[in-house]
Amino acid sequence: MLAGVGLGAACVNGLQAQGKPGAYAIIEINEVTDADGFKQVVTTKGPASVAASSGHFIVRTENITSTDGGAPKRVVIIGFDSMDKLKAWNASAAQKEVDALRIKTTKSRQFFVDGM
Repeated sequence: MLAGVGLGAACVNGLQAQGKPGAYAIIEINEVTDADGFKQVVTTKGPASVAASSGHFIVRTENITSTDGGAPKRVVIIGFDSMDKLKAWNASAAQKEVDALRIKTTKSRQFFVDGM
C-alpha cells in the first residue's frame, strides 16, 4: 500500500511538472538559401545550444499543412521552464552563433511566447 501511495505521489508530481506554463521560442523558416550551411544549425550547433540551456524541442518539422495562407517550409518550437531561461539561452554565445548561421542560411523569423 505504501508503495502505491509513493508511486501515485510521483505520478502527480510528474504531471504537475508537465503542467507548468513555461516559455517557447518559435522559429519559422520560409526558405533555406544555403542547405549546406543550414545543416549545421539542424544537426549539431542548434541541438547542442538547446541541450546546454535545458531547453527541449517540442516541434521540429517540415510536415506542415496550411489551413489559411502559405505555410513555412519548417517550424521549430523549443520549450523552456521560464522566459528568463529562454532569454538566457538566447543571449548565450552558442545560440548567438546558431542565430547568425540561421539568418545567413535562411529566410526566417524567430519570436518568443509565454505559455498559459
